[in-house]
Order: sequence, then C-alpha cells, then structure tokens
Amino acid sequence: MIRYLKKQWRLSTLTCLFAIIAYGAQALIQLALMKVFDAVVLLDLRGSILWTAVDLACWGFYLLFTALQEHCQAKTIRALNNTVRDELYHSFLRKNHIDFHQSDTGEYLAWLTNDVKQLEQFAWIPFFGCVGKIAQIVFSVLGLAFLHWSLVVFSVITAVVLWLSPKLFQKKLELLGQNCGVQQTAAINRLKDLLTGFDVLQFFGKGDLFLQQGNRISDDIEKPSCQLSYGKSRMEAAIGFINVALQLGSLVLIAALTSMGLVTTGTLAGGVNLIGGVANGFNSLAGLRLSLSASKPYFCKLPVVDTDSKSEEVVPMTPLNDSITIDGLSFCYDEKKPILKDASFRFEKGKKYALIGPSGCGKSTLLKILLGWLPEYHGTIRFDGRDIREYTPEQLQQQMSYIEQNVFLFNASIRENITLDEDFTEEQLRKAIHDSALENDLLSMPNGLDTLVGEGGCNISGGQKQRVAIARALIHERSILLVDEGTSALDAQNADPVEKSLLANPNLTLILISHHLSDKRKAQFDCVYELMPTSSRA
Repeated sequence: MIRYLKKQWRLSTLTCLFAIIAYGAQALIQLALMKVFDAVVLLDLRGSILWTAVDLACWGFYLLFTALQEHCQAKTIRALNNTVRDELYHSFLRKNHIDFHQSDTGEYLAWLTNDVKQLEQFAWIPFFGCVGKIAQIVFSVLGLAFLHWSLVVFSVITAVVLWLSPKLFQKKLELLGQNCGVQQTAAINRLKDLLTGFDVLQFFGKGDLFLQQGNRISDDIEKPSCQLSYGKSRMEAAIGFINVALQLGSLVLIAALTSMGLVTTGTLAGGVNLIGGVANGFNSLAGLRLSLSASKPYFCKLPVVDTDSKSEEVVPMTPLNDSITIDGLSFCYDEKKPILKDASFRFEKGKKYALIGPSGCGKSTLLKILLGWLPEYHGTIRFDGRDIREYTPEQLQQQMSYIEQNVFLFNASIRENITLDEDFTEEQLRKAIHDSALENDLLSMPNGLDTLVGEGGCNISGGQKQRVAIARALIHERSILLVDEGTSALDAQNADPVEKSLLANPNLTLILISHHLSDKRKAQFDCVYELMPTSSRA
C-alpha cells in the first residue's frame, strides 16, 4: 500500500494536509464555543459577539478545507486506482505467451475492475479517513489539555481501549476479505463464460437457463461482499458499544470537575464535544483499521512491478539474410502425446512455403515456436546460423508477422485495426489495402476505412476480418509472414488475389498453413511440407 501512496505522494500529502487543517479548525470551533458559553453566562455582550464571530470564522475554515480535502481525495483515489492498473498492465507485458494464457481473461478483468474497486473501498478511503481521525484525536487532546490534565488521562485510556479492541476481530475480517476476493473472481469467470455462450443458449431456446444462471451468478458476486459488510458491521457495533460506555464516563468526569470548580461552566458545552472527538475518532479509527485489514488479500494478489525503471530497449535483430533452419525439433504439450518429433525444415529468404496436414500434426505449434511463444522445445532452430534461443520473443516478432485463423479485431475502426496507432503514409495504406484485396469491401462500407468493426469484429464478415488482418500484417513490413489458415474465411474470388499477392512478393518469406491445397496452388510454392501426426509416424 505504501509504495502506491509514494508514487502519488504529492496528491496524497495535499489530501492529508487539508484533512489536518479541517480537523484543527474543528477543535478550535469547540474551544470558541466554550468561550461563547462562558461570556453568555457572565452576561458579557461584547465577549459573546467576539467569540461568536471567531466560532463562525472557524466554521468557515472547517467547511472550506473539508471541501478541498474531499475534492483532492477524489483526485488522489483516481490516480491511485490508475497506478494499480498501470502496474497490472506492465505485469501482463512482462509475462511470456504461456504464462499470460495460464490465467483466464475473466481473472484479469476481475483484477482490473472488482479488485481495484475493493482497494478503493477498503484501503484508499480508510487510509485518508485514518489521517483525518488521527488529526481529530490529536487536536481534541490538545484542547482537553488546555482545560484539565485529568481529561487528557481519560482520553489516553479511551485511546488504548478502542485501539486494542479491533485486534479481537482482525483475523476474522481478513479471512472474510480473502474469501470475498476468491468467490467474486470465480463468479466473474462464470459470468464471462455465460456471456460467451449466449448465442448457443439462445439458439437452443435456453433463455430461461440464461436468466437462471445469470441471476445465480449475480447473487454470487454480491453475496461475498454482503457477508464481508455484515461481518464488518457486527464488529463495528461491538466496538461502538465500548465507545458509548467510555463517553458516558467522560460526561461523569466533566460534571465532577465542574462541580469542584476545576473547569468553567463553558466546558460542559465544548469539553464534552472534545472528549467525543477523541472517543469517536478512536472508534472510527478502529473501524477503519478493520477495513485496512480486509484490503490485505487484495494487495497480496498484486504483482510487484517497478514501472519507474526504464525497460531495456529491444535491440533489433538483423533481418533474415539467408535462411531459417530447424533440426531435430521435438515438442509436446503433454509428455504422453508429443506433437512434433525429430522434425527438420529449411526456410530460405524470400521463398514461399506451405505446411499441410491434418489437425493435431503440429503446424500451428511450429509457427508458435518460431515466434518464441513456446520455448520448451528440443532440437535446434537457427536464424542465419544463430540459435534463436539467443533472441528474445520481442526480437523475433519484430521480424515476423502472424495471421492466425481466429482473427481478433479491436472494437475500433478498420483504419485503427490496420495501423495499430502507428503513422503510415497514404501510399503505404493503399498498398496494404490493395494487396489484401480489401478495396472492394471498403467501397461498400458507408464510412470506408473509418467504419467501426464492432466488438470482436462483429460488424463485418469473417472474410473481411481476415483481409483486415492481412492488411495489418503487410503494412508493418515484417520480412517473414506466418499465416495460420489466414485465408480460410475468404471465398475463392478474394482468396486467389490475396494469395497471389503474397506469393508474388519477392521480399517476403512466407510460411502458410493449410489443411488442404490444390495441386495447382501447391505448384506455386517453393516447397510444401506435409506434416503427419506423431502417432502415424510411429
């Protein structure tokens, strides 16, 4: 928690400063009120007017700095939430392909949404509340010291009792907070699965099942938070009862001091409020400590990422000059079911290659190994004679573009999906559109390149999605293009010019996966590698 506050120390410090000034003004309000009460008792009109004016001025300062504190706190919490998300984004980027996909997208969404909001509720707001309550206690104690030492002693006793009482409930509340996070993450994963399968349920007329499961998941999201709030409220109620008993004791003490003439009659007006400020401050502080305890499981889930340190710049590798050679390549996801076994290939610069074979023979796996996504392979892969293990996945991907069968498009315009927020000339853009056979599609779209594709590309056809992906790959001018069934959704009229354009590009090393190629199409490749399942080879 502290490391996040340090990153936003200016806003955090300003928020705390405003809170301290506001509670200082609050203590002055009570002291001025006592003076007003004493002046009225003594029938001192001038003193009554003077101290009333002072009291009103203190109220003005209090309200002003309270408003400033709330405004600054809102800005600080916004910055803190964004800092947490920024660290999460950095941690995602530092994961390799396998590590990133080991967790479900729903879990990442839960971290970025639910967990961040829980930190706001149980960490940031309580932290600034603690600062304010500590200031309230300190200024109230100083005010009481101005009245009589015994009131300070009583305040210290109150502080000790109310500070220690939360320890009776701390572990239980931490456990409730941990269970809340686990259960809500699981519920969000189920919700993601339900929404992903919406079309299936609707197609089979399972609307009632969708509603039933949706409502159950909704309650599973809300129930843990409700249990956490209920547990917290019970514990706060117990502490509140202790607080009431202590406040009654303070009233008895002030009445006794007044009857003995040790304090003025005005102490009955403001002194009670000052002792209440100490007692209520510690009572609130105890509850806020419980909230901070509930936030610990959420902080434990966050990765420690130093976003301030400059990431090492990826040194570009030399573009392919001769060939990629693969010798004795073996790989398996499951040791009992190898995908590739002692496979060897050679891909020369500028030539065109096809990988064919049935599903499960390792075609897609081979491309992912070349991209550096699957480093746990056996054998040797050399890039112009140099082992690719000496390169990072980022360096390899700077030389390669990858078009997969299930194309992903962002919910943005076609232009943005092609350029990925990079600046290209109109000539480069037109060439990529032409070579991907996307021109005719754009003519039929009302906004052309600025047409929004919708979530996951839902506003355009599967063939159009793949043509956009091909244009995206071509415009970024990688020297090696890996295509995993990248033209499978294209009709013959569009697939033919796209593949011809890829095959005719002399600067492009093409490795294309296909389940089936006609003899005519095979003849257009420099080499066709046919892969077979390892079970068949055995």
